[in-house]
Order: sequence, then structure tokens, then C-alpha cells
Amino acid sequence: MLDANLKQQLDTYLQNIVEPIEIRVSGDNSPKSSELENLADEIASLSSKIETHSGSGKRTPSMAIARQGDAPRVSFAGIPLGHEFTSLVLALLQAGGHPSKADPQLLDQVRNLKGEFHFETYISLSCQNCPDVVQALNLMATLNPNITHEMIDGALFQEEVEQRNVMAVPAVYLNGEHFGQGRMSLEEIVGKLDTGAAERKAAELSEKEPYDVLVVGGGPAGAAAAIYAARKGIRTGLVAEHFGGQVMDTVGIENFISVPYTEGPKLAASLEQHVKEYGVDIITEQRAASLKRNGLLELELQSGATLASRAVILATGARWRELGVPGEAEYKTRGVAYCPHCDGPFFKGKHVAVIGGGNSGIEAAIDLAGIVKHVTVLEFADTLRADDVLVRKARSMDNITIITNAQTTEIVGDGNKVNGLTYTDRASGDSKKLELAGVFVQIGLVPNTEFLQDSELELNRMGEIAIDSRGATSMEGVYAAGDATTVPYKQIVISMGAGATAALGAFDYLIRSSVSDGAEQETTAPEALAASA
Repeated sequence: MLDANLKQQLDTYLQNIVEPIEIRVSGDNSPKSSELENLADEIASLSSKIETHSGSGKRTPSMAIARQGDAPRVSFAGIPLGHEFTSLVLALLQAGGHPSKADPQLLDQVRNLKGEFHFETYISLSCQNCPDVVQALNLMATLNPNITHEMIDGALFQEEVEQRNVMAVPAVYLNGEHFGQGRMSLEEIVGKLDTGAAERKAAELSEKEPYDVLVVGGGPAGAAAAIYAARKGIRTGLVAEHFGGQVMDTVGIENFISVPYTEGPKLAASLEQHVKEYGVDIITEQRAASLKRNGLLELELQSGATLASRAVILATGARWRELGVPGEAEYKTRGVAYCPHCDGPFFKGKHVAVIGGGNSGIEAAIDLAGIVKHVTVLEFADTLRADDVLVRKARSMDNITIITNAQTTEIVGDGNKVNGLTYTDRASGDSKKLELAGVFVQIGLVPNTEFLQDSELELNRMGEIAIDSRGATSMEGVYAAGDATTVPYKQIVISMGAGATAALGAFDYLIRSSVSDGAEQETTAPEALAASA
């Protein structure tokens, strides 16, 4: 099942196994069981410290991984290839005693969790967000004997998916009850289990010394800003809810200059690693609540903590814009979706709609057409806004119907999941209904700037932060970059350049303010500022 190149890479990784481990395969006479058995045998053939045995798992086909002699606590129901192959490799290494690179304090927190925690995560192999959750839960199960975790490929266990109404991934269940939906980090999961963690974290953050530059946001703009600031030798912090931002929801990236092809999660991981190399104080799982000046700039977080800094760079990015029609919120993750790559496989053989005729909408329709029975694209305007090459491709596909002048008015369902939508034909005024199983909303982005509504910052009518050519905002000492600002084009490479610009602008501000304030103004890196001046 594994090609020669992949085997060679895997062989290198498996050299890191310290303790003997077992792979226990639970199968039947199905072709998928045979595939899984072959995969286990191929892996075992690459290391003398891996043995395969027959298992008795709850689901078939499945494979369980454990240190030799221990009861398995990590298992994969399905064949963990595609995006989940990395999850399999990490599970093998961790079961074999290879240490995790996660924060040691966080790992101790996992080890000290009290109670019985049995996790199940439904995934699709095309989902780029699922591996983060699977890997976090696998690590927790490896560290704590009271935790178990099973990854479940929804495509192979359709009956379970139907019973639990799983229509978006990753979907996590704890002890049989729904626990969480979508991308979650190890820190976020542990925080939900350790109820006192948030208070302790907030208190810890409030004790931090002021920064010279504090970057708010962990996407391409924030990463670039943090790197450029830290390279100046000044005290730099980065606070974000998650590292990677919207990049984590991007599957294929083909226009990143000098890199013909990469994927969002891979690029996000590289960004994070690059930032860490410069000693930036990275704070995640925190969301900004307000920004004000009280001598220094003070960023209040929703956790209750407050961080202070001489300069702030806002790179909070944007998120998918919602329709705002009846039924959308009610049926979110139950037929209403925003990521066709993640959730498309759950609508195999069904009729779905894509709302939006821009590039993202038409790309989504093309991708979905290879999975579902039929795609109907609804565009509010009288013409599509997507590039011609995409429109020609979509129109050439037999199972894509495009309707323009269509205003979606309601998403309807049976109380459990979506079964249709209504729209108004803007040309005739007639109301029409489509029977379908899923609705993918692709109508652009909205900036993550709600926490700035009552601040001194100038925002435009769309909530974007107004900036000048240096990335400066209307508030002294505050700079901004990326999709949350008024830059006209929302692209990864543009956001990175804007982040660098904002950092240089902020550094120039620090130099000038240190000179004008004279001896009264202290800085944590006076040598660096003086040298650069």
C-alpha cells in the first residue's frame, strides 16, 4: 500500500521508537480489512520493535496501537492514510516512547487529569483540520491511562454517522456525548476538561512583563510581523486563538511565490516553527476583548487577563461570512457547512447547494461535483464573480447547475438535519424551494474586529481596520496587517508582506518615541533600538 518513497520516510521515523509496540488489527473478510492488515504488516516489516496481532476492537476494520504488554488506548477505525497518515506515524512513535514536543507544562496537566475519558472522533480523510484533533487526543491517551481515543473514518461507518447525525468533521464525542466540533488544539481540549485551567492561565498571563511589540493574530500576517519584530532584538509577544488562521482551512496553495504547491496546515506549521526560532512569546487559546491606552497599550483578553505593550500589531484576520438567514444557525454542522474539503464526503450521492458565485464558491462546486450527486450554485448577482477559467470548468460539468439572481431566504430541515432551502428569484420575485441535503456557504469573509468597535481605531463600514502605507492605524502605537485591514486583496503572500511592513512601522515608532521621551521612556532592549537608530 505504501510506495517506495513513503516507506523510506517511514523507515527513518520508526528508528525513533524506543520501546517495543504492538499493532492489533480487528478485521473481517472485507476488502478494507485486508487493506488494513496489509498496511499493518508493511509497517511492522520496517521495524524490529513492531509486532502485529489480531485484535478484538469495537469496530472493524480497525487497528489499535500500544506499548507491548499494555492495553491499547489509541485506535484507528478505518485506514489512516491521506491526511491521517501523520496521525498514525505519531501514534506509533509516542506509543514507542518517543517524547512529544508539546509544552511540558501542558503534558503534565494531561497526566494529572482525573476521571475516565473515552473519546471518539469522526473524521474524513480529506479533512485538513481533523489531524490536529486526532493527534491531540492520541497524545492524551498515550500520556494518561484513564484516557482512550478512537479515530473513526465516517466514510466507512456510515450507519454510525447517520445515527449520530454527523454532518461536519471533526466531530468529537466524550463518553458517548457530543464534546466538540471543528478544529481544536491540545490546549483547548485540556482546558475544557480541566475547569480551573482558564483561571490559572489568566492569572499567569496578567503577570507577564510589558512587551515592546505585541502581535495579535497567528496567521501569515501575524507570523511575519512577529518574525520581523523579534529580529530587531526587542521583546515580542504573539497572542492568538489558534496558530495559522484561515490558512488552516486552505487545502491547496499554488500561488505562493517560489513554492509551486503546498497545503494550508503544512504552511501554518512552518510559520509557527519559524516564529518559535526567534524566541517570540507565543500565547494561544486566547481571544482579544478590548484594546485601550493606559500609559502603555493594554490588550484585555476574554479570559480576563490583560497584556501590556509599547506597540501593538493587529493581525486578527477574517472568518467565513454567514448568510444570516433563518435556519442557518440551527442547522450548522447538521447540513450547513463552510468547508467543502472537510465535510463534502458526508454528502456523497446527495444533492447539495453552494451559496456564492465567487472563486471560493465555484471552486467548492467543482470539488463537490466529484463527490455528490448534484450541486446547485446560487449567486445573488446577475453574473458570476469567479474567474473565467473556473466558470468554464463548472459549466462543463453535467452535475452542476448555476442559478444567478437568487437570494437565499431560508434553510429548512426536519429538526435534525437540512432537507432544503428557499430562495427568491430576484428577476421575477417568485419564491422557490430546492430539496437537498446540504448547504455550503461561500460568500466571502468578515474581519475579526468586533472587539475594536468601541476603541479609538478607525474602522470602515465593513469593519476593516484603516491603515496607511506603513501599516499605522488611527491610534498611536497601533499597527495592523492582513485580512482584518483595508488592503484590497486578501492573499497569503500579501498578508505576509503587510505583516513585515507593520512590524517595521512599529519598530520605527518605538525608535522615535524612545528618542522623544528621552530618559523617561524605558525599553527592554535599549541597545537594539539605539543601534538601529
